[in-house]
Formats: sequence, structure tokens, C-alpha cells
Amino acid sequence: MKAITIGSAMVDIITIVADSDVERMTMHNATSSFLLLEQGRKIDAEGISIHIGGGAINTAVCLSRLGCDVACHVKIGKDLNGQRVIERLNEEHVKTEFVVHSDEDSTGIAVMISSHDRNATIFTQRGVNSLMLCEDIDSVAFKEMELVYVSSLSNESADCFPQIVKLANEAGAFVATNPGIRQLTSRSEAFFDSINYVDLINLNMTEAAALIPGIFARLGDLNRAVTEHITDESPELIRVGLSFGGFSMSLASFFDAIISLGPNYFILTNGREGAYLSDGHKILHATALQVDPQGTAGAGDAFASTLSLLLAEKQPFEKALRAASINSSCVVEVIDTQSGLLSRKALDAKLGNIGSDIVVREFDIVSTACSRQNNKIELNKDLN
Repeated sequence: MKAITIGSAMVDIITIVADSDVERMTMHNATSSFLLLEQGRKIDAEGISIHIGGGAINTAVCLSRLGCDVACHVKIGKDLNGQRVIERLNEEHVKTEFVVHSDEDSTGIAVMISSHDRNATIFTQRGVNSLMLCEDIDSVAFKEMELVYVSSLSNESADCFPQIVKLANEAGAFVATNPGIRQLTSRSEAFFDSINYVDLINLNMTEAAALIPGIFARLGDLNRAVTEHITDESPELIRVGLSFGGFSMSLASFFDAIISLGPNYFILTNGREGAYLSDGHKILHATALQVDPQGTAGAGDAFASTLSLLLAEKQPFEKALRAASINSSCVVEVIDTQSGLLSRKALDAKLGNIGSDIVVREFDIVSTACSRQNNKIELNKDLN
């Protein structure tokens, strides 16, 4: 399959610090926790390593390893780090003809400080990632592409999102996107206005919840009750739904609303609790594989790009979810964003060996033809 990824390119400097050398403070009334670094102190690190990352690069490498003929459309500086990005893409057989070289700023850099549970704090200097212009987007890049994956676009680059997805849609590609929280909150109107060009949207729980005020503004109060089939053992978000800024929605209502605005599929990830995929008619929940985490950065990119490819190939939902979960878990088991990514052969082998460890459950969404007020989740069953 021919594919192209669009978004950021970064140089990742990953620092691993022993638990005993960094204090961690966890809030009792919230889910937040903080690493406390002593000012002026030199701390010995267990390891410091340099890698190439960024959403567009991570997804391009993932798709290439899964057998795609893939290109990458990013903006990099005319500097040493930009050369490193090109070298990395060449190593992974990713085409670079649509990489934009710029002297406006430097190639993006991220510094990751990882300790305790290996959920790194990330400092970013986005550089030219923030300076992608609409005129930088080459319409030729979408010609004959079967899959276009748009990762998070930084700051002003997010203004290109409507143009990108429109061009991709007009080219006949399967269009998938994983916008970041800043893009969703600062440019929500442009996002809502253009998602009818998108086939698959992938967000985590925090990002998805940020869309709720916009949904209310466009479609009104869509909250529905769920049937008695929902129990304490049901997946978390099926039971509690989503909330943001005083607005709340059941998960069925949320998916129903988003799909009504144009996309064919929506995937919502919730960390260790698993992921939810909907086509507007049903919700599938897949449990996450529990592994010993070494680094969580890049796991979302692996999940979303793997899922996008398999859905573009029209693979069964259950297989796509299991494959995405497996590839994502392999990234979590390493410190960087790419070395854990699997080849198609290795992924298929793991699907055969441990795919059944991922439990997939289906919940049907029922909507009346005359009114959206009666949507509810009716069916709850195991697919294993």
C-alpha cells in the first residue's frame, strides 16, 4: 500500500534517571504526579541517548516496517539534526522527496526525562515543525496515495490541517489523523469544519473530552442513558462517559455525534484501560496488553498508524485492534519511539501467539431514524 505521513520530525534526547535520584510527588485529589529536580544539582543518569522521533517520522517507520511504500512530508532545518532525520528515513526505506528543508529555524528537538514509571516528562523546542505553511504542502504528494496519515501539527502548522485532509480526500486516500490537544483546543472550529474529509480520527481520553463543548455547540445536548446491560465490570468509559469543562456525555453519544459529522471511524485510547473503536453503529473495546514499561513515548503513534493501515486494508475490526495493541505494547517495552516497532511478519506471528490475550467486547449503538435522542448501548458480548 502506498502511504504518506505528515506532521513533525524531532530529535529525541532521552535521559533515564534512577528513582532514588529524583523525588516524585503525586496529588491525592487528582491523577497528576510531578518529578522534582533539585536546582543546581548535577544528577548522574542511568543513560542518555539520542534518537529520531516526531509523530510523522514514527508513523512512517511503523508503516514502512509493516510493508507500505511510504513517504514522509515534514519540515526540517538545514542543520545537522535535519541531516540525521534524512539518514533515519533512508535507513527505514521511507521516501524523502516531500521533506521541506528550511533555514527559518532549527529542526525540532525534544528532551525526555524518564524515571519511576517511565512515563517521561518531555521538553520540546519545536523549531520549524511550527512553521509548515499551506504553500509547503505539495498536492503531488497525495497522488496515488492509498493511506494519508496526519499526525499532530504544531502551532501555526495546524492551520494547514483543512487543506491537507481535503487534498488527501480528493485524491481518494484513506485519511487518518491524530491531532494533539493544542490543535483541538486552539483550532477546534477548523477541525470540526474539516473532519468530513477524514476517515479515522484517533485521540486519547483527554483529547477526546476537549471536543465535548464543540459538540454541544454544534449538535446540542446528546446525552443518552445506557441500558441495564452496563455493569460494574463494563469498561470504564462505557460506564462513566466523558467530561470536560462542566459538560458530560455518554460514550455512545460522543461517538454517535462525531461520526455524524463525517468520519467513518473514531478510536479513543485510554492507556492501560484499553481502546475504544466505533463506526457509529457499534463500539468495540479492546483491553491493553500489560507489559513492563520502559518508555511510553511513541506508543500512541504505533497504535494509531497500525490501526489505520489495517482498517484501510479493510481488515476486521477485532484484528485491527489487537494488532495495534500488540505493536504499541512493543514500543512501550523500549525507551525510544521506534526500535520496538514490528515487521508485518513479526506482528502476524504475535497476533497468532498472544492475540487472544487481548479481550475485545462489542457494544451496539442503537439510534432511531427520526430522532437522535434515543441512542443507547444495547448489546454487550464477548468476541473471543
